[in-house]
Amino acid sequence: MTFSCCVESIVGPLTVVSDESVVTAIRFGRMLDNGDDAVRPDVLRQAVQELNDFFVGKRHVFTVPVGPVGTLFQQEVWAALRAIPYGETRSYRDIARAVGRPAACRAVGMANHDNPIPIIIPCHRVVGADGRLTGYAGGLEIKSLLLRLEQEHRACADLFFSAQ
Repeated sequence: MTFSCCVESIVGPLTVVSDESVVTAIRFGRMLDNGDDAVRPDVLRQAVQELNDFFVGKRHVFTVPVGPVGTLFQQEVWAALRAIPYGETRSYRDIARAVGRPAACRAVGMANHDNPIPIIIPCHRVVGADGRLTGYAGGLEIKSLLLRLEQEHRACADLFFSAQ
């Protein structure tokens, strides 16, 4: 059985999809919102809470269980994306090297394109070798907004902790 709900965010509405135990997709825009909160699985409620916390700077690492469906290579790329620290970026080449396929930059780009769980699997943190923003399912404006959000929240956290 599949469950979904909409989350309002600074990047617009997001539709979060899950089964009973893992998040399976996040889609930009308002899609079907099935069921009331009382019948939604805990994993869906957790995803919504973590996304809300992320957008206000209270969460830098997602812990909600995810279950993206893809090839072994895609799974490796998506795992490498989750290892990119909050507020930082990596190039497609960096990710290709991280998965042991240094010549597979284009394949990494396609795996990013096929990422079914953006934001939680942070494909927005991948940029061109020259640092320029490249394609993003939500559009380059949203990618830029997500990166600025993370950099600003990280800078605030760094200031706070260095002042103590």
